[in-house]
Amino acid sequence: MLLIKNIAYRIGERLLFENATLTVPNRHKVGLVGRNGSGKTTLFRLITGEIEPDSGSILFNQRLKIGTVAQEAPSDLKTLLDVVLEADTERNSLLIESKTASDPFRIAEIHSRLADIGSHTAPSRAAAILYGLGFDEQIQHQSCSSLSGGWRMRVALAATLFRRPDLLLLDEPTNHLDLESVIWLENHLARWEGTVILISHERSLLNNTVHEIVHLESRMLQRYTGGYNDFERIRREKVAHQVKSHTKQQAEIKRIKKFVERFRYKATKARQAQSRLKMLERMQPAASVIEDKKISFAFPKPDPLPPPLISLNQVQVGYDGIAVLHNLNLRIDMDDRIALLGPNGNGKSTFIRLLAGRLKRLSGELTKSKKLKIGYFAQHQAEELTANSTAFEHLKLVYPNETEKRLRAHLGRFGFEGERANTKVSNLSGGEK
Repeated sequence: MLLIKNIAYRIGERLLFENATLTVPNRHKVGLVGRNGSGKTTLFRLITGEIEPDSGSILFNQRLKIGTVAQEAPSDLKTLLDVVLEADTERNSLLIESKTASDPFRIAEIHSRLADIGSHTAPSRAAAILYGLGFDEQIQHQSCSSLSGGWRMRVALAATLFRRPDLLLLDEPTNHLDLESVIWLENHLARWEGTVILISHERSLLNNTVHEIVHLESRMLQRYTGGYNDFERIRREKVAHQVKSHTKQQAEIKRIKKFVERFRYKATKARQAQSRLKMLERMQPAASVIEDKKISFAFPKPDPLPPPLISLNQVQVGYDGIAVLHNLNLRIDMDDRIALLGPNGNGKSTFIRLLAGRLKRLSGELTKSKKLKIGYFAQHQAEELTANSTAFEHLKLVYPNETEKRLRAHLGRFGFEGERANTKVSNLSGGEK
């Protein structure tokens, strides 16, 4: 069992937690939700002991094995399969010791323990996890150093799942996964026998894997039974009830004050007026509704352009003169809405970079409307941010001729109000970046 009791934690001037309390029983699966920057990842760091709360306590059995996905993806020369197998440190240590142990009793203990933890099935189990996350048998025997950062993060996730920790902490595990791998992860977590706390913005993942939602709001941890859809419905009803109660109470307060003002100096009604004043003093205020501010997206209607916006005819594109995509034929018009699907590594990002003008075609014909303006948000856009620059400085760099007032208003729509716009990128959460 995990017990979080009355914790408080502050980063600089920002108070992230205040008297926050939560109990997570063994084998429960919990989804942790809240706006970007509210402290979800910080809570994980508090649980693992990477940082300590300013007050309060986090209690659990010290023998509890906690699993988190490494922030740094493995990049050594070991094969993917070896990296995953070595994540089970107990099995790895026992195998190493078995090669040098000479005491017959110790040798028997080692082999007994290896049998207990299912050591002989470990390679097939590790291979199955890697396969579910998109690595075929051939790739599993390649070195991690040959993979891109996103693929290495998949290996880190596979290693964490292979360890079978008692408490599994997953922070946005689908960030580097394609659709097929997300579906596999959903099924894997649904069968998971340990305790899980999952941070995710994926509605389907939360609905299909967790039994309760914990909402981090107003520095507190609020528990809701069910999946994400249940959480939304219950919270909507709760907010509606709070609004109704608060409105009703404010009307009653107004009515009482009006009575008091009218009769407090009238001898025949003075006692009643005094009684009403005491009633006001004893009245418990109904909770006012403080909703998380929603991000406001605005997409201005572009000027009409002659069709087609983009046309591709027998285009080839790739890297260093080697084609990755062949015979591309496509026409894009003003009102098109296109979803690009396919397994990782099949060239989706390459194709988008071609359309955005970040890659040149190797052959074929690509035409664009003369006044076409393209907005491009890359898969790893956050990695292009400068750690020591602020949110405001980044926007100013992109729009040097725009007024400070308009830039700050735009940042405010995305939650960077006031001094938050002057926060350095290094101090922002992953979602805020």
